Amino acid sequence: MSQPRKAVALVSGGLDSMLAAKVIQEQGIHVEGINFFTGFCVEGHTHAIRQKDLNRPKRNNALWVAEQLGMKLHIVDIVEEYKDVLVNPKHGYGAHMNPCLDCKVFMVRKAHQWMEAHGFDFIITGEVIGQRPMSQRKDTMPVVAHESGAEDRLLRPLCALNLPPTLPEREGWVDRERLHGFSGRSRKPQMELAAKFGLSDYAQPSGGCCFLTDEQYSRKLVDLWRARGDRSYELDDILLLKVGRHVRPAPHFKLIIGREDGENQFMQGYRKQFFALRTVDCPGPLVLVDGTPGEDDLVLGARIAARYSKGRALDQVKIAVADHGGAERIIEVAPLPPHEIPEAWYL
Repeated sequence: MSQPRKAVALVSGGLDSMLAAKVIQEQGIHVEGINFFTGFCVEGHTHAIRQKDLNRPKRNNALWVAEQLGMKLHIVDIVEEYKDVLVNPKHGYGAHMNPCLDCKVFMVRKAHQWMEAHGFDFIITGEVIGQRPMSQRKDTMPVVAHESGAEDRLLRPLCALNLPPTLPEREGWVDRERLHGFSGRSRKPQMELAAKFGLSDYAQPSGGCCFLTDEQYSRKLVDLWRARGDRSYELDDILLLKVGRHVRPAPHFKLIIGREDGENQFMQGYRKQFFALRTVDCPGPLVLVDGTPGEDDLVLGARIAARYSKGRALDQVKIAVADHGGAERIIEVAPLPPHEIPEAWYL
């Protein structure tokens, strides 16, 4: 009897990776998923705390995919290791701060290491030729396979018919005729395949799974590095870039202004790391002050906080100013008129 084969599937939570794993499961292969947490994932708390996202399912899509497919999912924290990928990408960035090709190489390399350590036979990804302009081109597919060390143990079930046969296909572990030849940016073939498998309620196709592809987020990340004078970051730094309105009145400090109650509640957990501003006599946002503000800067921040409060039309608004230790004092300020907040301050 032939030895049962096992595959590890990179699972982002999107439709493509879900289908890739399902296609191989249908051939009787044991499949387990692996999901890498970088800190830049779109999945997570931001959808849970924003009012505008109330109608979205409050779930981790990677876990949901694993549940739907009845497979085990391994979530691996790569926050620290990923820093070098982002800061020093061999293949450069995409349209924004997204090192997509280096990212794919890195994740497949990590999956290959996991595969060998756990006695699995090959790797599955949901890549489709022509779907992503940087990492999913016919000329970059071999780059990922080679630089990751996976070589021909990397199988892309959704576009395999457009590529040379891999080891699992040549050895007969999987039937190449039951794989697919998808290409291009259209998700219609994938949606038709999902319907065939009876899969529904999956994450919106082509929605993206990484904040580094977002122009506004990338701008805030670059601003953070410029203000600090180096390209270092911690997990809390990049989580805070996902929430609030970011305003930089001067190079040495910026304001993070909560836009709604959910963000205000989330930001409460960071009050001891920053100066914090909050309105006392009317509803308003929590404002964190990142940097090294002086007294005049805190007053300016208080006036901006008042501008975004329910007291914006009042002559004076009371603002509680808390230091890193939590000690508060109250100041009264006039809300800053909108025309006195230059557009260039907004990140």
